[in-house]
Amino acid sequence: MKINKVTKQRKQYPAYLLEISSVPKQLFYLGEPPEAYLPAVTIVGSRKLSPYGREVTYQLAYDLAKQGVSVISGLALGADGVAHQAAIDAGGRTIAVLANGLDEIYPASHRNLAIEILKKGGTIMSEYPTGTPSLKHHFIARNRIVSGLSDMVIITEAAEASGSLVTANFALEQNKLVGAVPGNITNPLSIGTNTLIKSGAQLITSAQDVLNALGIQAEEKVRQEVFGDTAEEQAIIDL
Repeated sequence: MKINKVTKQRKQYPAYLLEISSVPKQLFYLGEPPEAYLPAVTIVGSRKLSPYGREVTYQLAYDLAKQGVSVISGLALGADGVAHQAAIDAGGRTIAVLANGLDEIYPASHRNLAIEILKKGGTIMSEYPTGTPSLKHHFIARNRIVSGLSDMVIITEAAEASGSLVTANFALEQNKLVGAVPGNITNPLSIGTNTLIKSGAQLITSAQDVLNALGIQAEEKVRQEVFGDTAEEQAIIDL
């Protein structure tokens, strides 16, 4: 697949990124052009999710994607991958931001996920040209783009020194809304999110909390009754 390039002078360049500090001079992308993806929410968290963290990350991303909200993340292990997959499963759009050139998918174990993102109309982007490795400082720089692309950044599960908290800090610098999912106070993976909430982050327990924060009216899903031709068919439908 062709790697496309867009500079900040072009219409296809995401307008939100023009408002952040250290504006990327150029973006490389695979898939759909990145200009028309709003509203959008960044969902990030621990790379080693607990079962609770995995469940809430998936449900939140799925429900938001169902409402037409694009899901932004970094294709990393853990929360990132779960959020991308949930958006795909919901039939929504997701954008993955990498910390290396697009000639290589990192981590390699998410190559199939990356292919699925592209097949379902999503976008994979990076500020780095082909051949650029995924160095440690690239991940930190990448996080400003992950937060900058969205209307709100949500941390679903994070330890005290989690890298996802760096994304939350970038979001605050960019005057973005920041939300966090509360967790078990005895779980070390919840220290970061619980601390964010105590510091003023919006408490997120459902997609509706996010929609309310963004001023988005949820689309009501009309339930269509389906009736069986026989008592047996009706019993199966009811189940």
